[in-house]
Amino acid sequence: MAPRKIIIDTDPGQDDAVAILLALASPEDVTVLGITAVAGNVPLSLTEKNARIVCELAGKPDTLVFAGCDAPLARKLVTAEHVHGKTGLDGPQMADPTMPLQDQHAVDFIIDTLRREPSGTVTLCPIGPLTNIATAFQRAPDIIDRVQEIVLMGGAYFEVGNITPTAEFNIYVDPEAAKIVFGAGVPLVVMPLDVTHKALTTKDRIAAFRAMGTKVGDMVAAWTDFFERFDMEKYGSEGAPLHDPCTIAYLIQPELFAGRHINVEIETASELTLGMTVADWWRVTDRPANTLFIKDIDAAGFYDLLATRLARL
Repeated sequence: MAPRKIIIDTDPGQDDAVAILLALASPEDVTVLGITAVAGNVPLSLTEKNARIVCELAGKPDTLVFAGCDAPLARKLVTAEHVHGKTGLDGPQMADPTMPLQDQHAVDFIIDTLRREPSGTVTLCPIGPLTNIATAFQRAPDIIDRVQEIVLMGGAYFEVGNITPTAEFNIYVDPEAAKIVFGAGVPLVVMPLDVTHKALTTKDRIAAFRAMGTKVGDMVAAWTDFFERFDMEKYGSEGAPLHDPCTIAYLIQPELFAGRHINVEIETASELTLGMTVADWWRVTDRPANTLFIKDIDAAGFYDLLATRLARL
């Protein structure tokens, strides 16, 4: 089977960085047509820079990186430096990238790519707020039916929220964008907190990265050392979730995951539950299913895949 053509839409973020590394290390499974940066974990000026830093770390400076939307559709930007540090990639000091940022706007790249490639052959992998994707759908509704699939990290049902009591960060930052994407009719696979919180780092898993004896392995170990402290203190867990790589792992080994086709709606009006993914897990409404909502993961298999693939870089 030919590798799937993907666009990674991202706001790096240490876990975003690991997702990008996994994709770039897996050319037999995914072809990264481009990486589109969006404001989220940190402002756009840092997310586009971080995306290029990660590509250079992977030894893939020919990867196309585009800067996209610097603010949500209808709200002020909320960021997450309290988790990822002031640069978004806090941990070891990293040099500024030398590879170029593409001149084209990320939204235009998404539109042009979906129009150029055969219909149904490009998968979108958003692992940050959905502003770029929603803006592309608004500007060029003809591309919506051309998307093969959207595999995103965002939302929650059983775990509820991590930025508010009821909302996951990526959806909360731009709920209007999420509402557009979830309502677009594109085949949708969602990696919510419910599954990513089952993919926790452990001392042995971090040690496996460091044991690679490579710059990539050392950096991934250092990144996880940095950001796991926040989650361990917050949740009382023994490690931290690697949220975003779940999307790429699903494209490579979908058998690692299990979920349910259900209806998911996005709350955009309530002060208390803004950004909530209202997931009809128990199918108590007659709203049609629009999402494969993932709930379970083979965590050992997931970390084995990460270790195997990242060791290539």
